[in-house]
Amino acid sequence: MTERRSPFDALADRWRSLREAGPVRHDERQGVWQVVDHHGVSTVLGDPATYSSDMSPIAPAQEDFDAFRQGNFVGMDPPHHRKLRTLVSQAFTPRTVQGLAPRIEAVATRLLDGVADRDRFDLVDTLAYPLPIIVIAELLGVPAEDHPLFQEWASTLFGGEQLGEAPDMADLERALEAIAPTVREMNGYVLDHIRRRRADPGDDLTSRLLGAEVDGVRLTDQEIVGFVALLLVAGHITTTALLGNAVVAFDREPGTFDALRADPGRIPDALEEVLRWLPPFPELGRRTTRRVTLGGHEIPADTLVMAHLGAANRDPARFPDPDTFDVTRTPNPHLTFGHGIHFCFGAHLARLEARIGTRLLLERFRSLGVPSYDDVTHQNPAVIVGVRHLPVEVTRT
Repeated sequence: MTERRSPFDALADRWRSLREAGPVRHDERQGVWQVVDHHGVSTVLGDPATYSSDMSPIAPAQEDFDAFRQGNFVGMDPPHHRKLRTLVSQAFTPRTVQGLAPRIEAVATRLLDGVADRDRFDLVDTLAYPLPIIVIAELLGVPAEDHPLFQEWASTLFGGEQLGEAPDMADLERALEAIAPTVREMNGYVLDHIRRRRADPGDDLTSRLLGAEVDGVRLTDQEIVGFVALLLVAGHITTTALLGNAVVAFDREPGTFDALRADPGRIPDALEEVLRWLPPFPELGRRTTRRVTLGGHEIPADTLVMAHLGAANRDPARFPDPDTFDVTRTPNPHLTFGHGIHFCFGAHLARLEARIGTRLLLERFRSLGVPSYDDVTHQNPAVIVGVRHLPVEVTRT
């Protein structure tokens, strides 16, 4: 019989233990404060003046990462965050993203055609990894033949080989040094691409970023490097994790695939439940800018606070029967894409790619399942919640 318990179950146990320990607690070993309830996490993420995304005052310094941070507005606070996000928004509009739907479907179809003669294949290698990478690369106007390089960068940056499941600051410092050469290579590649586009603009997102302007201000090349690199590497990870996690979650709930195949209109709600159940990035760090009281605890300034999305997404005060995976759950106010000014910039694209990918899987295969969880390998949950390899068995419609 197939073993039904997986590392995802152990992760759920950990999130439950965190909630049972109280909504706010100090982890002495890691030297951080953990916030695990929905209200507390929403408070932290929604107050950038008190809980800063700029970790530079307390994070280890590293030259290559400092260059990358110049355009990475994920790690910025207002007003600089507003300037960069406003400029980028001019080139990365919801209309631009929605216009990608036909291309996303064409790419996903071609990828699945590649396994048309097989009844077993790795879902991650076949679809979940290449689909979003190809879409992002084409959107940015980078050469198609370089797609494997972006995947290699992502594997290094998000692999978490240097980290345990509960890393401390010393672990993070060692990890930064280990992956610095990859960041240096990535920065150089993207800067060269931007310079080529400045000399010869095209009809792509990079070229539009070069022309974006607010109050007479444009992005510098180095600022564009940070954003383009963020999209190339982090921009595909959420979709990769979501597609893989969806197949695992649906497989472990008998009848789910058949129900969604019979009524594809339920796919969006089902994927929102996957996002609640298995958030790809389960924790977000913030730095206190002043002494603050949260959950009855006094937290000093310049202290790392970890907002636990995974635990908050299963808060019984916010979700009825939170430990039940329910693809019909609505409303579903999960915090997987964040909250406030740093709500995930690529959420719409990730949802679109996952909906199209899931629909095509259901249309093409009469059955789809995981024959053995012994053959499934997972990412390090300290970095990302997702599967690294997911062998599936299918029969065609």
